[in-house]
Amino acid sequence: MTEENTTIVRKTNNESNKSDSTYTKKYFNKNMKYRKKVCRFCNELELKENLSYKNYKLLWQFITNRGKIISRRFTGTCTKHQRVLSREIKRARIVGLLPFKVR
Repeated sequence: MTEENTTIVRKTNNESNKSDSTYTKKYFNKNMKYRKKVCRFCNELELKENLSYKNYKLLWQFITNRGKIISRRFTGTCTKHQRVLSREIKRARIVGLLPFKVR
């Protein structure tokens, strides 16, 4: 009798370990890695209205230390607002509010 009980306990332990460790970890890690980015300008109306070349403090967030425009992949903006954003950054550069490049 003792042998049967131990084998049953071993089987349940093996089954529970597999289900806990493999499935939950893969599911958890997969979702944490690939989080969907959302456009800030689509969600907040205040940002959409303030998107202008005069608002250089907002535009600084979308420029690297060297003065390059950060792409959509990293910022998460949609194509429509990325076009507007790049146009306003270029206007601010021409006026002199933002640098073309930093030395």
